[in-house]
Amino acid sequence: MKKVAIYGQSYTITAEKEINILLEILEENTIEVLFEKEFYNLLLENNSLSKTYDTFSHFNDLSSEIDVMFTIGGDGTILRAVTFIRNLDIPVIGINTGRLGFLATVQKDQIKEAVNAVLNKEYTIQERSLLQITTTPSTEEFSELNFALNEITIARRNTTSMIGVKTYLNGEYLTNYWADGLIIATPTGSTGYSLSCEGPVVLPNSKSFVITPIAPHNLNARPMVIPDETTIELEVSAREKDYLISLDSRITTATQKTKIKIEKASFTIKSVLLKNQSYLKTLRGKLLWGEDTRNESM
Repeated sequence: MKKVAIYGQSYTITAEKEINILLEILEENTIEVLFEKEFYNLLLENNSLSKTYDTFSHFNDLSSEIDVMFTIGGDGTILRAVTFIRNLDIPVIGINTGRLGFLATVQKDQIKEAVNAVLNKEYTIQERSLLQITTTPSTEEFSELNFALNEITIARRNTTSMIGVKTYLNGEYLTNYWADGLIIATPTGSTGYSLSCEGPVVLPNSKSFVITPIAPHNLNARPMVIPDETTIELEVSAREKDYLISLDSRITTATQKTKIKIEKASFTIKSVLLKNQSYLKTLRGKLLWGEDTRNESM
């Protein structure tokens, strides 16, 4: 490992101590550091850095020369970091200074251990699939960043009335979901918004997507797992002329005339899984499955 990038929240500093621990061990191993520009400026304003660093502010400022990107924050920070990484195949490892931490799995007291593990190649790469969207007519907001690691969501706007979402799979009509909205989730996103709407947990290496209605009026509508090679087409009807489309944390407004096509993106995100970590262990810890004493071995 010769060169790394660091990305964090640009609006607050809640992990100054952790940032300095990370920088200290990287410098001890003469590893070049590149900071995201807005986050770097915030650190400078708060006198949190003892030296200057190079910065990046766009996907075009990065290259495959970056060995790893460290994120400082929670899962949302990783979702935003993906908009910089895109198809560069830069592995990402998250230091969790947020809340839940399904994606950001390195805890605050494990930073040195995590960096040493990466240096010693004591990790595996977990590839995570993404969704990409095409709209007709095209949506300017998603012209460049038209992909999502967690989910693509269709939701009502400025109304308490339901919307109808006609859904087609590989050109064949499935159903018209009458609901507050519809979530198309990746395996990564299955533990996010989809889970809160009673969707299933899907393992990251599963080659599938999940369709989850949000508060459906047709009560027999249930979450559905489909192959990730499926092309999904959506048409929305509503009392209001507009509705919302969100890609992870990015959101825009679309008119009812807008038709949507969703399919698997042409690239994956490489997530670093340290040797002492596993997805099942993360599930047990984050969802508190081990809290039920009946789960204890006899």
